Amino acid sequence: MKVLLISVFHPELVRGGAQRVCYELFEELKQTPGVEPTLLAAIDPSHAAMYKSGARITGFDGREGEFLFLSREYDYWWHKCSSSLMIEAYAEFLETIQPDLVHFHHFLLLGFNLIAVTRRVLPKVRIVFTLHEFLSICAANGQMLRQYDRSLCTGSSPVRCHQCFPEHGPEQFFMRDLWVKRHFEAVDMFTTPSRFMIEYFVRWGLDPAKITHVTNGQRNYNITNQTPAPRRRHNRFGFFGQMVDNKGIWVILEAVQQLRVERFTNFTIEINGDNLRYASDARRKEIEEFRAAEEQRPLDERIVFFKDSYDVDELPQRMGRIDWCIVPSVWRETFALVISEAWMFQRPVIVSGIGAMKERVRHEVDGLHFAAGDARSLAETIRRAATEEGLWEQLAKGIQPPPTRQAMRDGFIDVYHDRPAAGENA
Repeated sequence: MKVLLISVFHPELVRGGAQRVCYELFEELKQTPGVEPTLLAAIDPSHAAMYKSGARITGFDGREGEFLFLSREYDYWWHKCSSSLMIEAYAEFLETIQPDLVHFHHFLLLGFNLIAVTRRVLPKVRIVFTLHEFLSICAANGQMLRQYDRSLCTGSSPVRCHQCFPEHGPEQFFMRDLWVKRHFEAVDMFTTPSRFMIEYFVRWGLDPAKITHVTNGQRNYNITNQTPAPRRRHNRFGFFGQMVDNKGIWVILEAVQQLRVERFTNFTIEINGDNLRYASDARRKEIEEFRAAEEQRPLDERIVFFKDSYDVDELPQRMGRIDWCIVPSVWRETFALVISEAWMFQRPVIVSGIGAMKERVRHEVDGLHFAAGDARSLAETIRRAATEEGLWEQLAKGIQPPPTRQAMRDGFIDVYHDRPAAGENA
């Protein structure tokens, strides 16, 4: 079986969960007998060095089976590839590769219309689409957060979406909805990394018979089987991820400020993250000002330490410095890979009690929940985690191994062959 995996970005060029998962699947399929995978990852013109004169699709770094889609003239409102030359190049690429199955892990920088192009060029090909977020439903970056008050949204409608984006009339959202659904008709099967997502997409209009759950999986980065050393206190916390608004790093900083006022300072938090440039101006300024003030404090008075970006190969070292992993996202994360990474190292997690975080983390079994976006709730949880005797040991004992890359591969192989998913992937 020849499988074409289509991704937004390449994880070595831009960090992100969807592209990480797609690449992990690509690597696992390369080791699977009877499967020949090809990767096509879209990039945008900000990666100018990758754009060669006249090139539209090019190889990546001399690696076999890895290609870049050099996106141009992308319409971010309709999520449409507007370049006839790019569409022609994609059609030629399909005709050259001749895949038996095309697995879209995203449409960003590619366009919904490339799904229809795939069906036109290869009428008999099986098309699988993994929904990594809600961008097909929600114009607010797929986060389903109301733009006027940042509260959680439960579903789209022309009027409701117009309230978030007054510059676009209700009829534009009505037409956008039709545009997406029309192209999704060409998809044979949709998958979601978490079960809770299925309800949202069925309510939006997807056929429940055409959508199933397949877990995200990763290779185990704890290759030395590192286990936490016994400690008298477990008061070291860590954040891992992108420093953008929806990841909620600001909730951590506000919680720290509240605890300082209450004179509770017997804990530390390490911030491991990057992409602050993609945060809103207000949040970026808030984080930069907090960091500057924190780094002016004497070392023994600091609580928050900014460690900046990291590679996954650094996880053993960075996870080894903390006891708890905080996942404070203010949107309904659809999987949260960092939860799996923390569990690889037997670190309990403290998460916002919504979305995949609520689904995956069992409160007071292998982690703790707090109210999403509520700094007071997080502050109370941090205080409890740092002071309650026996709590860390209890939760660490409850941690089960996270989904493996092989489990993800097996789930998708079932979908590729149109077989019912079983076990973890049901």
